[in-house]
Amino acid sequence: MSYLLVQHTVKDYDTWRPYYDQHAATRADFGCTGDQVFQDAGDPNKITLLFEWDSFESADRFLKESNLAEVMQNAGVIGQPHVTFLNGA
Repeated sequence: MSYLLVQHTVKDYDTWRPYYDQHAATRADFGCTGDQVFQDAGDPNKITLLFEWDSFESADRFLKESNLAEVMQNAGVIGQPHVTFLNGA
């Protein structure tokens, strides 16, 4: 199992969340097998996402080939996300 950790800030969580939820089918099409969403305890607009992928290649392809950048812009993501690829230990 491969994991992708993403952290970013959004203008407004309640505006961002429907975009995220609607993008679930696209993530699945690219090999995402699960996800978790976390909000910073002090700032609910700071989001941490943990995704499970069938492979790093699938996750990388999703980042490069999907409409992710457009969805993030429309959803109100501020700045560049911090992305980390992880292995289970």
